[in-house]
Amino acid sequence: MDISTQDAPVPPPTTQTAEEKRNARGATRPGDRIFLGLSRGSGILLLVIMAAIAVFLTYRAVLAISEDEANFLTAFEWDANNTPPKFGIAVLAYGTVVSSIIAMVIAVPISVGIALFITHYAPRKLGGLISYVIDLLAAVPSIVYGLWGALVLVPHLNGLYGWLDSYLGWTGIFEWQGGAARSLFTVGILLAIMILPIVTNVSREVFRQAPQMHQEAALALGATCWEVIRMSVLPFGRSGVISASMLGLGRALGETMAVATVLSPSFLIETSLLDPGGGTFAQNIASKFGEATPLGRDALIASGLVLFVITLLVNGAARAIIARRKEYSGANA
Repeated sequence: MDISTQDAPVPPPTTQTAEEKRNARGATRPGDRIFLGLSRGSGILLLVIMAAIAVFLTYRAVLAISEDEANFLTAFEWDANNTPPKFGIAVLAYGTVVSSIIAMVIAVPISVGIALFITHYAPRKLGGLISYVIDLLAAVPSIVYGLWGALVLVPHLNGLYGWLDSYLGWTGIFEWQGGAARSLFTVGILLAIMILPIVTNVSREVFRQAPQMHQEAALALGATCWEVIRMSVLPFGRSGVISASMLGLGRALGETMAVATVLSPSFLIETSLLDPGGGTFAQNIASKFGEATPLGRDALIASGLVLFVITLLVNGAARAIIARRKEYSGANA
């Protein structure tokens, strides 16, 4: 038999996935090409803006640090307007980090609890009312928080300070010598109130996206409401809560007017969190920028560069944590 006359095996027909079909159509549709160009241009523009900010801050910071007669990282003073200038960020870095940590320790558990109550425990009308109040808190300007903190919060913290001194003063961290409660601990409480709406709103929306089938399956197996939350809702929303916490931390790190209104600044690092004094990057820039000389402004910009780097590191750490927990993302639910 002639081999050439035999039928050659027919290869199986190739099938395109839905994504390949969309890509093929997108290559020919003008609207998709325009939208692709605008989206890509927006992303590139964002990177260019970030790079421009980094270059500007770095250039001005180098000019200031080159004239600094003190150690910029470890000096406990800020005298950039005098000759020779001496300034350092040790106190500012300590105050910024400590006040932000206090705010996170207070705000995140409360925010997660509120979000869980709204989504899984509260009746619909009550949950809607609480959500509305939380949204209102997010819209309050920071200067209003600062005025409220100075006129209402500070005078009413003496009882709490006295209680902490009585029971935890032996640690040295909560030792109180009396006086007005204008300390880093007060700043942390005020920042916790300010970031609470951000963390609550994002966590609430994440918990609402938890797979309903998983929750119903857990209930069908006899799980209680808390067991459903612990086994189905919290693992799913863990990455979202971390993202919400990082958003709140970003605001706490850069908060200016509220901190400047409440804090009694000084360039000393106190052992006790209840003693007046300390400072933050944003508060120091806001309070000294108006009276600063050209070199003093460059010094303040140098401190702003440090805050910029801290913020980038915090966001990078958050992205790394979220990337390690991809199994809990909504796409894999």
